[in-house]
Amino acid sequence: MITIIRTNSENLDFLYLVRFLDADLKIRDGEDHAFYAQLNKTDTIKHCLVAYENNCLVGCGAIRKYDAVAMEVKRMWVQPENRGKGIAGQILSELEKWAVEMNFEKCILETGIKQPEAIALYKKCNYHIIPNYGQYTGVDNSICFEKSLQP
Repeated sequence: MITIIRTNSENLDFLYLVRFLDADLKIRDGEDHAFYAQLNKTDTIKHCLVAYENNCLVGCGAIRKYDAVAMEVKRMWVQPENRGKGIAGQILSELEKWAVEMNFEKCILETGIKQPEAIALYKKCNYHIIPNYGQYTGVDNSICFEKSLQP
């Protein structure tokens, strides 16, 4: 059974998982990693989730306010040995639910073109590709998504 806890970026389990995410992204991003790393600081994230399976830490995700109507999905990670169980989808769904509770209309996100698993997840969860936004405008290795949270 998966248990998902709402927390913030000071949660030690969240920070522990983010280290694995950052290590993975450093390999995938290659020479572009420094650019992306500056955009993924956790100190400004107030809305984080940590997922456990039978009390074992398995995944995390976060959202932060992008503008008046959108929350940006950040720091999604599921430990490799726990993938394929639907955990990432559950985390994403809970992040969306949280955004709705705070009266946001949509979620947006950026992922790298070298992250096919993430791209597949977002498409499966009904996110659609949008033009790169904000700091990702003109960045060839980024792909941005959006999902309306309106009924």
